[in-house]
Amino acid sequence: MLVKTYCAAVNGLDVTTVTVEVSVSRGVLYHLSGLADTAVKESRDRIVAALQNNGIKFPVADITVNMAPADLRKEGSSYDLPLAIGILAAIGKVKPDLLSEYMIVGELGLDGMIQPVKGALPISIRARKEKFKGLIVPKQNEREAAVVNNLDVYGMESIMDVVNFLNGEGDYKPTIVDTRREFYEHQSHFELDFADVRGQENVKRAMEVAAAGGHNMIMIGPPGSGKSMMAKRLPSILPPLSLAESLEITQVHSVAGKLGKNMSLISQRPFRSPHHTISQVALVGGGMNPQPGEISLAHNGVLFADELPEFNKSTLEMLRQPLEDRKITISRAKYTIEYPCSFMFVASMNPCPCGYYNDPTHHCVCTPGQIQRYMNKISGPLLDRIDIQIEITPVPFKDISRAAPGESSDVIRERVIKARHIQEERFRECKGVHCNAQMSERMIHQYAEPGEDGIEMLRMAMERLNLSARAYNRILKVARTIADLEASERVLPQHLAEAISYRNLDRSDWAERGGA
Repeated sequence: MLVKTYCAAVNGLDVTTVTVEVSVSRGVLYHLSGLADTAVKESRDRIVAALQNNGIKFPVADITVNMAPADLRKEGSSYDLPLAIGILAAIGKVKPDLLSEYMIVGELGLDGMIQPVKGALPISIRARKEKFKGLIVPKQNEREAAVVNNLDVYGMESIMDVVNFLNGEGDYKPTIVDTRREFYEHQSHFELDFADVRGQENVKRAMEVAAAGGHNMIMIGPPGSGKSMMAKRLPSILPPLSLAESLEITQVHSVAGKLGKNMSLISQRPFRSPHHTISQVALVGGGMNPQPGEISLAHNGVLFADELPEFNKSTLEMLRQPLEDRKITISRAKYTIEYPCSFMFVASMNPCPCGYYNDPTHHCVCTPGQIQRYMNKISGPLLDRIDIQIEITPVPFKDISRAAPGESSDVIRERVIKARHIQEERFRECKGVHCNAQMSERMIHQYAEPGEDGIEMLRMAMERLNLSARAYNRILKVARTIADLEASERVLPQHLAEAISYRNLDRSDWAERGGA
């Protein structure tokens, strides 16, 4: 008897429907074809144990299994359940009537329990696109998959649940998730708030500008000046996610297996803070079975690099292309995978090896050469891609003790949202551009070109700070954001002056100070 079941192969964010064909005849061998990896080949042993531990004898027969398309590599253990159901249907233990209406994914434990799989959300989207009536997934993945409407999603705990369901026995209900209610309920609940930050008004202003325009940012200052503290509060002032952005983020986290138990949609912007010992593959993605890296897990959110010079220099250089293109392409001999990575890059660092250069309360013991070598760990091209570079000095104790609580994140966020609305209106005809940081060269000339007095101010700044052409564009982008925060149609000299002040860490400036 020939039986077909349906499952899916996940490659990056792309999902391909896989047809599992099972044929049973007289004999004693088990044949598996269709470019299956070791984990799929080992599925036979898991299926045998799972069936026997649930009172079903594995058939003594010649079983041939083909997984089509045969030229697509099948990886992982999510094929266990469709293979087992195909075998049971071929020997008459499962009615084949409903098999063509449902896509099935799941890993089998030796006791017959169904274990969670990666990529349930992209698989669910594919199942709806292929016009399947429903999707059978592990119980732990049901809420994630049920985000997709017009598709019946059944979360099953064991293989016997699936057998009973397909045979029309028992009462099984599809999982219903009120996506919009759950999504909007959790959007504004943040544990950290800018009201906790005393002083540092100039840095908070820089972070507000960065959030309003989606700009990359670096903070430089002595230990204890509040760099990490403020960076962790940045997501609380970013504009809320749209449903489309949330779906993109959730798909990436689903493929990486990073979604928590019983999660549906991610409702807050990601904040990823990898340790400085991170490898290149862990940062940008890839590996034997390519997985999203930290830059993709930070998509539509923040990637925070604490102690930037401590990162491996070659690892940091890997960020240059993703920061420009906002996507990462992982190429191998047989396939190419693309992951999105549109993120805000926020970094912090000390000004020198001892950490106290330019600190009014501590004496720096570093030589000019040591300071220069320390700064050289960050390449000029990477610094050029960081729009806002701000220096931080510690808040004296007397000011900390006297200072009133700062503005709350909610108040700052309102201003950021208003500025973002202006940008969305401006770029509504431009596909893929949502904020000022994403403007192309042509858009900069169209929307951020200053007047004659502004041009003269920029010329003087370029000559004095020895800025590159890319830094010139960054200044105009930041100035456009500052103008948006003030609801100004034109970029005025005062907006340019503030934007130029955020370039005070450029290499030539630090070279002069390090040698002073």
